[in-house]
Amino acid sequence: MDEVDRSILAVLEKHGRISNSDLAARVGLSPSPCLRRVRHLEESGAIRGYRALVDPAAVGRALRVFAGVRLKQHTRPVVVAFERGVVGLPEVTACHHITGNFDYLLQVEVADLPAYEDFHANQLATLPGVATVTSYVSMKTLSADTP
Repeated sequence: MDEVDRSILAVLEKHGRISNSDLAARVGLSPSPCLRRVRHLEESGAIRGYRALVDPAAVGRALRVFAGVRLKQHTRPVVVAFERGVVGLPEVTACHHITGNFDYLLQVEVADLPAYEDFHANQLATLPGVATVTSYVSMKTLSADTP
């Protein structure tokens, strides 16, 4: 991977729907070599896919909560059972296995606080191996994707 490939990736990360001709102009290539490079980046797995950024509030997920989860045990069967269960919860938009005070850090998106209370009590806390859940309600999200 060279600097041109890195430039292509940087542009596509911010503008995934950019046309090939506009992308080529931004990275200093003609369209044909640019398209070959993009295809190679896709085939090699450097580009894993393309997606739309959806406003969570527009689809009934206005409340974002970060939940730190500790497991009762760290045996392989407990970890596997927890991970299988958590990836099946549509409210969990990201799950990170981490070091520190928690074993997992989850990003959860739900409609409101009562919906989170229900999710916490009836789904998250009942997953295999869960010992404790510590919740942090997000008041604002700042990112390059925020207008």
